[in-house]
Amino acid sequence: MTNAQQQFAEFATEQIETAMRFARISLDSTERLVKLQVDTAKSALEETARAAKASIGVKDVQGGLALRQELSEAAMDSAVAYSRSLYGITSQAQSEFSQLIEERSTAFNKSVVSGLDRFVKSAPAGSDVAVAAMKSTVQATAAAVDSLTKAAKQVAEFTDASVKAATTATADAVKTAARKSNGANVSA
Repeated sequence: MTNAQQQFAEFATEQIETAMRFARISLDSTERLVKLQVDTAKSALEETARAAKASIGVKDVQGGLALRQELSEAAMDSAVAYSRSLYGITSQAQSEFSQLIEERSTAFNKSVVSGLDRFVKSAPAGSDVAVAAMKSTVQATAAAVDSLTKAAKQVAEFTDASVKAATTATADAVKTAARKSNGANVSA
């Protein structure tokens, strides 16, 4: 096998491995999403059956209001748990895809630098300035991509923390409002 054929075979193998890894990440994420959906549907069905049984046992308005409050809180807790799980799955998938892209970008940059080094060995005299400029450009691009990747990771971490805090604050606010509303209904 000639050097060019070997390089092409290595390149093709790397691309196939990358595509397979991308497919695995996609399928694993989809599997987790489907499992979440099925578990949520089962839970909703069980909660609906429990609520129907509980409503049969309501004797007066106070009991009805208390049951409504309990069911509202349970529904809110379920919705918040679902949102958190969904966000966790999508965040994990995004992180895995970002890592894959970062790895491929790094490998590509190394490949370009390696190719330039091989080119220098067989290049005509006087072309080393152009090759040095190319190497410098590749290294500067790699450094810029690395800086952007780090900044994107920081933004993602900040967003993650903000979403978690907002979810908790929203759930707490809805529970507080529901309790106040229930208290107003009971006293009326």
